[in-house]
Amino acid sequence: QVQLVESGGGLVQAGGSLRLSCAASGRSFSGYTMGWFRQAPGKEREVVAAVRWSSSTSYADSVRGRFTISRDNAKNTVYLQMNSLKPEDTAVYYCAAAQNPVRLHEPDYWGQGTQVTVSS
Repeated sequence: QVQLVESGGGLVQAGGSLRLSCAASGRSFSGYTMGWFRQAPGKEREVVAAVRWSSSTSYADSVRGRFTISRDNAKNTVYLQMNSLKPEDTAVYYCAAAQNPVRLHEPDYWGQGTQVTVSS
């Protein structure tokens, strides 16, 4: 059974930090593009960050410079370090994995999501 399980969400004040983790099981994702989507009420789901098999990374313009994505293939885990958080970062964050080695936008696997709330 393939599973992605997110953790690390919570409530923080603006300017604070959170670290999200996504633990994958059921298969190796070393060759997959992995990363994070988020969705806020009334807004479309968007890609936040992605990390490829080569460890190259991509970020949404809204988070570039504040968020850092990384992966540990030995642990089958992907992380999202979120710094300088803003109220507009409030959303449910979803871990995702795509068999496509360079693109995350059509994931093959999804986590259940973790709530991130940034208070002003």
